[in-house]
Amino acid sequence: MAIQSMEKFMTEKLNLPVKDRHDMPSSKVTFEGGAHYRMEIAGIENAENFEVLVKESEKKNLPIHRVIGTVGGSALLEFEELKYYAQIGAESKIEVMINPVPVRGWDLGRQYTTSEGYVSGMRIRGQDNLHMWLKEFDRCLEAGIRGFLICDEGLLYLVNQMRKENVIPQDVKFKVSVFAGHANAVGAKLLSDLGADSFNPLADLSLSMLASIRSVVDLPMDVYMSIVDTMGGHQRNIEAAEIARICAPVYFKFEPGKSEAELYNAWRDPSYLNFLIKEKIRYASIAKEWCDRSTNKLVFNDYKADLSIPRP
Repeated sequence: MAIQSMEKFMTEKLNLPVKDRHDMPSSKVTFEGGAHYRMEIAGIENAENFEVLVKESEKKNLPIHRVIGTVGGSALLEFEELKYYAQIGAESKIEVMINPVPVRGWDLGRQYTTSEGYVSGMRIRGQDNLHMWLKEFDRCLEAGIRGFLICDEGLLYLVNQMRKENVIPQDVKFKVSVFAGHANAVGAKLLSDLGADSFNPLADLSLSMLASIRSVVDLPMDVYMSIVDTMGGHQRNIEAAEIARICAPVYFKFEPGKSEAELYNAWRDPSYLNFLIKEKIRYASIAKEWCDRSTNKLVFNDYKADLSIPRP
């Protein structure tokens, strides 16, 4: 039968699993420095938010390795604030992943904002919008930012080629956003081949689905431990130890709130964002507690030499 030939091709030629890994084996890889899991806080939209995060993480004595910043677009920050944002990251030794410009839902195209248009994916519309992304990318590089959020595979291909040819700094790293919508092992392999340094699979994947991805790539995964209500609102802290065991190297990602639109539009309430940052640090502390209680001998440390920390 043809399906048998297909299965044999997948497993023997491409080294891909045919089905999800329901056996959920322990990952054989870790971060540089030996950690199975790290902490990632999303939604650090301005310098004030970043300051609150640093103070709160110090208060909890909880290392934060990475922030996902300016999801609404770094173009909303004045250049002096952008430079200060980079400075905070450099001084606190926290990796910063910036989204340069708002795409799809906020650009001039409106299909994505319709009741069914969301199925078309959050890619960059046209070369003009791609060029604007590059212009803001250049402004971020000038400010010292070295980590970037990518939601378009074509853009990932382009900037990775630029990195290979030394058009942009070699220490720049690219994380593929959940907005790209990848959710299986084949997609993960594609992103790895295109030059991704980490990627955020869809938030509602089961442990066996995540295990199938880990069986194919060593690429760090960013797994939602909490997510905004309009994207499901689920909380996975109780699964933290199993996620770390199966998915290592993995970033635990925290993004509670009512909706993405509320958090990342241009006129969001700074006090609400600051409140949520404190909640995110609290959630991260709980996730670590679950890992500490595990018998899996999970490693968590403050090793940061491999991170794309800003260079202002």
